[in-house]
Amino acid sequence: MEQDFILSLLVIIGIDIVLGGDNAIVIAMACRNLPSKERNKAIFLGTLIAIILRIIITLVAVYLLKIPFLQLIGGIFLLYIAYQLIVSKDHDTAKVKSHPSFRKAIQTIVFADVLMGFDNVIAIAGAANGQTILVVIGLIISIPIIIWGSKFILVLLERYPALIYVGGGLLAFTAGKMIISEQQFESFLMAQPVIAQFLPYLTTIFIIFASIFYQQILGWRSNN
Repeated sequence: MEQDFILSLLVIIGIDIVLGGDNAIVIAMACRNLPSKERNKAIFLGTLIAIILRIIITLVAVYLLKIPFLQLIGGIFLLYIAYQLIVSKDHDTAKVKSHPSFRKAIQTIVFADVLMGFDNVIAIAGAANGQTILVVIGLIISIPIIIWGSKFILVLLERYPALIYVGGGLLAFTAGKMIISEQQFESFLMAQPVIAQFLPYLTTIFIIFASIFYQQILGWRSNN
């Protein structure tokens, strides 16, 4: 019995490591405009709140996923988050007030984590085999993993700003996957497998090009 418990716990931690990349990207991108003193606080607090919410959502995942169009709505909101994170990349951090920025970064981390966590939630719920304590312990252990990953990605974003487009594209791709996972579309997508296959790529291309187009318009306006 103890061996099964440990094995299930290791599986849950593995799921967090494998599926936590997108969450680390969200955290890093949401905190990149904060003053350096505020970043660690936002990363820790935002991740902690997100993990607590993730535990709650995991425990009620079976009921949540029965709500019609939940995956669709979540995917649309995640597309909006991906777009906003990209187009705000050139904001002057000196003009951003610390308190509102800190709060907004935490809100973005928590909101995006909840939206992006459905695949993770389903996997963890299955690996836990109904044992609540496994869900809680596994997700708590994942906190330092996600925090470390977000700090590493934050360093890369500062050194290579163009990676912001990669991060936004990954979020848009995840949003597309959420949309095609909507149960209400299951019969339609089974009849149209090409749409199911290419929609995540289309959402990625759309968000990146929409962001570039918006920034080009801003650049044109500032020069005229």
